[in-house]
Amino acid sequence: MASIRNISRTLKGSMLFATDPDREEDLLLMIGAMKLDSFARRLQDYPRERLVVVVGDRVDIQMLAIQRRVRVIVITGGLPVDPEVLSAAKAHEVGIVLSPHDSATTAMLCRTAISVSRLLDAQFMSFQRDDALSAAKRTAASVQYQAFPVLDEMGRIVGVLSKSDFLKKVERQLILVDHNELSQAVTGADQVDIIEIVDHHRIGALTTQQPILFRNEPVGSTSTIVADFFFRYQVEMPRPIAGLLLAGLVSDTLNLHSPTSTDKDAEILKRLEALAGVTATAFTERLFESGSVLMSKPCPQAITTDCKEYVEGTRTFSVAQIEEIGFEHFDRRKREILDALELYRNTNAYYFSALLVTDVVLQTSMLVVSGAKEFLEHIDYPEVEQGIYQLEGVVSRKKQLLPYLTHCLEKVV
Repeated sequence: MASIRNISRTLKGSMLFATDPDREEDLLLMIGAMKLDSFARRLQDYPRERLVVVVGDRVDIQMLAIQRRVRVIVITGGLPVDPEVLSAAKAHEVGIVLSPHDSATTAMLCRTAISVSRLLDAQFMSFQRDDALSAAKRTAASVQYQAFPVLDEMGRIVGVLSKSDFLKKVERQLILVDHNELSQAVTGADQVDIIEIVDHHRIGALTTQQPILFRNEPVGSTSTIVADFFFRYQVEMPRPIAGLLLAGLVSDTLNLHSPTSTDKDAEILKRLEALAGVTATAFTERLFESGSVLMSKPCPQAITTDCKEYVEGTRTFSVAQIEEIGFEHFDRRKREILDALELYRNTNAYYFSALLVTDVVLQTSMLVVSGAKEFLEHIDYPEVEQGIYQLEGVVSRKKQLLPYLTHCLEKVV
């Protein structure tokens, strides 16, 4: 479906004459590159009122097409039209369009003169960009569509999947960094090859299809391990990378004040300071002065900013941590925080959800817990309010809080 005006615009040509040029209609394309008698015979086989005849400076072909009252003649090569031809076309109400292109290019472009509205389909199937490929493949196989828009969370198209795409083998490999439990990994991690793990946390239940490099060290930060890779294998470390690793190490160890800190963390941090041109103390001050998570984010987002999921036996739970300067913001929003934690726990069907709010200056924490009554009974830290406990001297989720919580779990009958 196309109009004569759209054909002319697509060709960037000139419309010398046309009747009802904006009417969209089902047109047929015919190339007039043959002898006159052959062309005459072909005209008999098609409805002439729908024909678009593409021809060069063949006046005999042009005149015959006009006499048979085709819909429009497209004269190619940027060639002028004979005045007699134009006069005859007007008399027989046959459109005349001049194309600056050769006949082959003109014919190809004419096929693209269809209005976009004619190609739109209001009934279609789409996928979200976070959908699992395996689920999308099953869905695509059950419908007749050949292509599927991929949308982001705002409903904008970010890509297109075709059925043929599902036939291509996806060979992805994954390296887990700063975690080694599938419950904390990206969605679909259990469906690809995990070829390496670099971590400093406890070792969870994870199996691999083949032997892998698993570097797990009892240091305060995975940044320490990554930096050590650079130094051990004498790989040049760019200044921005040194700054990033320094930031991670300082954040994880509270600038070496966390009980998880080791001599190796201190050694690596000193080398990173030299490479980054930044002192850890100055960076730490700026880091914690940059803003409170509890002030800058709604409670449902704040409690999941640094949240990890764990599995112990048949029970799944979450432990999050927020680092603040003082408990002023926490005291102001503690009931709202507890309600958000309760909703988060119920939404994910966790046995319990815990949030450690740490004062990086006083080196102490408050623990907020939403969980089963039989579990809460085993928490023996001072309960300052229902569901809120004071953990004097506790600042590390990994080394202090998590072992304590798992110990409480073991006591539950």
